[in-house]
Amino acid sequence: MSSVVPISADVVIVGAGPAGLTAAITLADAGVEVVVLDRLAAGANTSRAAVVHARTMEVLDELGIASTLHDLGIEVPHFVLHDGTRRLARIGFSELPTEFPYTLMVGQETTEAVLLDRLHRAGGAVLRPYEVTATIPGDESVTVEYTDTAGTSGTIRARYVVGADGMHSRVRTAAGIGFTGSTYPESFVLADVRMQWPSSREEVSLHVSPEGVTVVAPLPDDEHNRFRVVATVARAPEQPTLDQVQNLLDARCPGARVHEVLWSSRFRVHHRIADHYRAGRILLAGDAAHVHSPAGGQGMNTGIQDAALLGSLLARVLGGEPDTLLQDYERARRPIALGVVRFTDRMTRMATLRARPARALRNAAIRIATRVPAVRRALAFRLAELATR
Repeated sequence: MSSVVPISADVVIVGAGPAGLTAAITLADAGVEVVVLDRLAAGANTSRAAVVHARTMEVLDELGIASTLHDLGIEVPHFVLHDGTRRLARIGFSELPTEFPYTLMVGQETTEAVLLDRLHRAGGAVLRPYEVTATIPGDESVTVEYTDTAGTSGTIRARYVVGADGMHSRVRTAAGIGFTGSTYPESFVLADVRMQWPSSREEVSLHVSPEGVTVVAPLPDDEHNRFRVVATVARAPEQPTLDQVQNLLDARCPGARVHEVLWSSRFRVHHRIADHYRAGRILLAGDAAHVHSPAGGQGMNTGIQDAALLGSLLARVLGGEPDTLLQDYERARRPIALGVVRFTDRMTRMATLRARPARALRNAAIRIATRVPAVRRALAFRLAELATR
């Protein structure tokens, strides 16, 4: 693909993560001249966000790539909540009103590769590595200033700019949009491992304990028992080792035998949301618009759904419909993000209760509530993000 940036475009998208790629595909399919700039020399090469929920699969199916992604992932039809070795609740997705009644576990590097291939087939490309240094709004256009890998500066003028450039979005900052929220005191361990695990590979396991939240989920590669481990700890090491992951699992969900750490990292988690999704001709999507706890695996999914709607609305406006149509984007998507932030925050705080009486009360309430089929179905519906249709 060409690395030459044109001097103008209908839309410039800053950031080529899942949200940016989804918006670009939607626009390219509609015949919109779209340019995607990304500061990284290559896309995601680690699994990072590994959960794709039913509603996101529906969105990707509209782009014609759900079946491709499905074949590269693993269906997980159950979500199980534990306190130590005790099972508190089991939520199933098989009866949900969707063609995708499961959670698909697949690494973010695979999701991005499928999206990028689809963008290429639509005639688009990602220009890398281009560092956006300024976004200057005007009445009729937005000027994007950038520096390429050789240090050469340039500009491109666009009718609209989409900031999909992550939590530390320069586009959001340039637009003067606040990012309200705070940071969890704990840090998170993230590791892809090969291990023997006592639970079925047909379930995502969430373990609650005074020490923190631990999530274990299967990843593709049944033969080698590959799993994703996510856990809160007071101070996570920069790159958790096999012994550190094994000790963590021994303390919180006994029965695992870790054979190899394929990749590991640590990160801090914020729960923040942009005060607005639009400032004139600048709009936000994905992590530039909202970030939250990984509990429930909602982040990437919400961003992809943001981008699909934003791309379709921008295509309609650029096709001649009134600019006021873009007001529907924030009205539709920001309340959803607020709900996701509240939901994942409650899950995180509930899971990390330390006082024994509070934990006993929580466990009893969960057991009683989830004996009711309607409650289990409502939780499955919420986790699958089908309420966002």
